[in-house]
Amino acid sequence: MTATAPVPRSAPDAASNDSVVKEFAWIPQAHAIVADLFRRSPAIYWTDLLLSAGGAWALTAVYFTAAPWSLAQLAAFVGASLLFFRAGTFIHELAHFPRGQMRGFGRVWNLLLGIPLLMPWVMYRNHVEHHSPKRFGTPVDGEYLPLASSPIRETIKYLVQAPLLPLFMIVRFGVLGPLSHLNARFREWVLTAASAAVSNPYYRKRFPKRDERQLLIVETLCFLYLTVIGALVFTHRISLGQLLMGYALLAWTLSLNWVRNLAAHRYANRGEPLSRSQQVADSINITGQTWLTMLLFPVGLRYHALHHLFPSMPYHNLGTAHRRLMQQLPPGTPYHASNCPNFFVAALELLRSAQQTPPAASAMQAWRPESDHS
Repeated sequence: MTATAPVPRSAPDAASNDSVVKEFAWIPQAHAIVADLFRRSPAIYWTDLLLSAGGAWALTAVYFTAAPWSLAQLAAFVGASLLFFRAGTFIHELAHFPRGQMRGFGRVWNLLLGIPLLMPWVMYRNHVEHHSPKRFGTPVDGEYLPLASSPIRETIKYLVQAPLLPLFMIVRFGVLGPLSHLNARFREWVLTAASAAVSNPYYRKRFPKRDERQLLIVETLCFLYLTVIGALVFTHRISLGQLLMGYALLAWTLSLNWVRNLAAHRYANRGEPLSRSQQVADSINITGQTWLTMLLFPVGLRYHALHHLFPSMPYHNLGTAHRRLMQQLPPGTPYHASNCPNFFVAALELLRSAQQTPPAASAMQAWRPESDHS
């Protein structure tokens, strides 16, 4: 390159460029600090999954056979739900596996959890969009709602959905799935509006064609599973009370994650695309070492800002990576600002912001379809 005189530019332009450089300069530095922590350990994944799922099903058996409302039954309910929650959280890890990696792990996860709990992991492939700078924090992000920038009634509406989640899944696999094969247009609607695991009810995107065969397989297995359950209820081998017990366990387990989501992000963005650095700033690391943090944020969920910084990093290395970044990154980076001591601080921050947002200023207006804006 030949030396040339610098091109004159205004002071505001220089300041703007400097701020952009400062915003992103820390990311390569952060990657260098943790560059050795991106390799997955299959042994850790398999051991954790099998112990968690095995313990969950064993406690489920105690839950169904113990004396009604006994201490043993209540303890088994709590223990089973926490272990199902932990084992179920591996769906998040599966979504980040490169295609073809640890295929057996995904299949076993489906057999142990995906089919019996009606949440096959292929319906969570859309999760990778949640990390896209073009989609994150916008109305086309399936896992983002601007709860902190909307009136508190939107948070209430979000929370009351939790007990209904198993019902939605039963309808999806027991009714909508089978019926959709009778009509091509209806099938397209199901593939667009009811084939993704999302928390944004306004999310609409057609299921990827390349994964339709896998979806058809798990749809069939889920339908057969529901058919067997229905037959056992019809023949009185499963009582209505036992059916309600199963529903309660599944609803409680899914609700744990639904509530945990309140401390995953700030949820204050109003729909504009965010850079990778801004994604980290909007996300939250829960740093407290309390028993609640351990139970409510399993499989690395407590390091959500770190996960948005490096989505492919395996969960078992996140703790080490977090400690290194806190020690070696210069103070003042967005990563330092993403830390929060516990769930309650993060949730209360969201609720206070929502409480101060008048309906006329609701960011949720950008999420709703045009027909809902009136």
